Amino acid sequence: MVKSSKKALSAEEKLELIKRNTEEILGEEDLKKMLENGEKIKHYIGFEISNRPHIGHGLVCMSKVKDFQDAGADVSIFLADWHSWINDKLGGNLEVIKKVGVPYFRECIKAAFKCVGGDEKKLKFILGSELYHNNDLYWLTVIDISKNTSLARMLRSITIAGRQEGEKVDFAKLIYPPMQVADIFIQDINLPHAGMDQRKAQVIARDVSDSLSFKFLCDSKGNQIKPCAVHGHLILGLQKPSMWPVPKDKLQEFRASMKMSKSIPSSAVYMDDSPQEIRNKINKAFCLEGEVEYNPILDWCKYIIFSIGKNPKFDVKRPEKFGGNISYNSYEKLEEDFADKKLHPMDLKNAVAEKLVEILKPAIEHLNKHEIRALKEKMDKLIITR
Repeated sequence: MVKSSKKALSAEEKLELIKRNTEEILGEEDLKKMLENGEKIKHYIGFEISNRPHIGHGLVCMSKVKDFQDAGADVSIFLADWHSWINDKLGGNLEVIKKVGVPYFRECIKAAFKCVGGDEKKLKFILGSELYHNNDLYWLTVIDISKNTSLARMLRSITIAGRQEGEKVDFAKLIYPPMQVADIFIQDINLPHAGMDQRKAQVIARDVSDSLSFKFLCDSKGNQIKPCAVHGHLILGLQKPSMWPVPKDKLQEFRASMKMSKSIPSSAVYMDDSPQEIRNKINKAFCLEGEVEYNPILDWCKYIIFSIGKNPKFDVKRPEKFGGNISYNSYEKLEEDFADKKLHPMDLKNAVAEKLVEILKPAIEHLNKHEIRALKEKMDKLIITR
């Protein structure tokens, strides 16, 4: 038998992979101890099923999933059909969500994993309704979490469902946060993964972990532990900002409000967009010359183009009279040239569009299969008629 020559990663190397291109890790010291002690890392990321997934869900999230997998974590993708129903996605019709939305979303995520160099056959998908079915312990945990969290906190936490604090909502929206937290404990997840917009759920999970009576997390020795949490970057939408210039003291808050959105088609590149659609959208994107603090195109360069693959290379083609072709091996050099106005916005846009078309080629091939195209047609009809 031929032995694998692949070197096992150290705890430090695993931690660096997990931390790469993230905004925050809650409980980093706890995570470090788990890795040093050889604990199995159980990861999950959950997605609402609404509209077609964009490259934020696909390329950004799945490149991080590949990092977790490469670090030896047990990764899983949670398809949150009940949460989608609670949040009125796809018309608030649970059957449509399950029979049309879920299968198409699943195929888009598989396609995205191919694009970032992963093996889609190794992905584990978990459907919310299947996890909850005949699962008394899950519903006990939902109530247990609710008993250990105030109503005021639940009202503040509905922002994880994309709702504004203080917004008038139906009561079901208040069940959304404790269900999301219960998803973590019922699956024994010690490393939930989400965008910064989901932070309040992860904080609740850590805060209530010592108070739960029915389902809690333990390490391999039976000691009760808190879940850690990884919060990834939310890439900017392509649209022009709602205010300009953005006040420096409000930049972080403003960036969060201008994230790529499935509900604003011009702000997003979807996983199933055609090459020409990608070029057209990027051509119209907000990208001021020399502007690096708020620039969607540079944001995509950092968190997509220079995050996929071990040695990413970014080629910019331009006429000799404008400096000729140039290649970048690091985001830092690209940003420096753009800030110094050595790289024109249109040249950058053209190069980003072509690079994205190249990256998304496996997705185009995967999603062009006959049975998947049929699902897409059903999704398109749902989106048009909503």
